[in-house]
Amino acid sequence: MLKPIKTEDQYDQALARIYDLMQTDIKENSNESDELEILIILVKEYENEHYPMPSPNPLEAIKFRLDQMGMSEKELGEILGYRSRKSEILSGKRKLSLAMIRKLNEVLHIPAKVLIQAY
Repeated sequence: MLKPIKTEDQYDQALARIYDLMQTDIKENSNESDELEILIILVKEYENEHYPMPSPNPLEAIKFRLDQMGMSEKELGEILGYRSRKSEILSGKRKLSLAMIRKLNEVLHIPAKVLIQAY
């Protein structure tokens, strides 16, 4: 029976079991596939609580997303509507406005939670 993961030892055991299950040819909608799915959920919860990931810096998130989408910094200027502001934004000399945050969220799909952080 699966139980919540409360200790590091239980976490290690869950990871080992996930590994074992992933090495087999699991049939869809089988007991093993259900077990794997539940274990992944439990491990994710444990990791979120014990190994939280910090949110990225807004400027680094913008640069990463541009790179990920194969876009240039020039295109960022077009997104923001101010070509001259692009370099000020990326250098940290100018802060993102609410309108810019909304546009970046809409076009680049960067969570607003990341963009509104202090930097």
